[in-house]
Amino acid sequence: MSELEGRDELPEFRQRRKVANVSQLVLVMTQAQVDPTHNYGFMKYLTTPVYRLTIYEEQTGGWSELPPLLGFSDGLPMFCHLAALGLNLVVIGGWNQVTWEVSNALFIYNFLSAKWRRGTDMSGGHRSFYAYEWVQLRDMARERDECKGGFHRGKFHVIGGYPTEMQGRFERSAEAFDVATWQWDQVQDNFLETATCPMTCADGGDERLFMCRAGDVSVLQSSTGQVVAELPTEVQHTAFVTTWQDKLLVIGCTRFDESHRVYVMGLKNHKWTKLEALEEYSGHVQSGCCLQI
Repeated sequence: MSELEGRDELPEFRQRRKVANVSQLVLVMTQAQVDPTHNYGFMKYLTTPVYRLTIYEEQTGGWSELPPLLGFSDGLPMFCHLAALGLNLVVIGGWNQVTWEVSNALFIYNFLSAKWRRGTDMSGGHRSFYAYEWVQLRDMARERDECKGGFHRGKFHVIGGYPTEMQGRFERSAEAFDVATWQWDQVQDNFLETATCPMTCADGGDERLFMCRAGDVSVLQSSTGQVVAELPTEVQHTAFVTTWQDKLLVIGCTRFDESHRVYVMGLKNHKWTKLEALEEYSGHVQSGCCLQI
């Protein structure tokens, strides 16, 4: 490794770039490929979509595509998840598109070397529909299928979900894991205002939790929910939500058989801005994460 590459890898160097406001923010997504010659409609969704990794660069407003995973030139594993780790993108798990076998594989892309490498497989058996952590924790108080996992107010929260036998009857409750004490807090039974799928929840980084539901953006702060904005019509069928800095990004469509669009809302003024993208970057988004380079 060269002296320059070694310096760029240092956390102190990246922090100085961030403080000096010269770091670059990128959003990486698992996004379905789109055939620009194919009209949108019901027939488009009769076959299994093929997902690849796409990138949006905030500084330039440009869209591009990452090289395919090692051994996955025909598309990403279905339902794989993404996580940011320094200058690395981590692709976790998913389902094999041919055998539908659940994978415990982990792949790492370094943005400095622009190369993929295979990481150590996840331990503890195969899993899907998970959050970003796979270290064995103490058991939660409740079983939670299709829950939302992520850090909020300094603790790892597992929001909503339902027991397997309840199949789709979501709960309003949540549980929080305190990394400092390595213990789960007591179950918060009324964490969400309504019993609904929690996948559109996103931590605002300032004690607030945002959620897109029923055509609105709501914010949860100090156990109180409040509608702060109406979703633009083009993203009311929401597929993906995330936050960075002082913005909320929403990807969605008007209805299932239409192109996906991207809007950003300022978290201070609650005003929307549409991000323009070519039609080839209008496919459905399953997961994503932000990196500062």
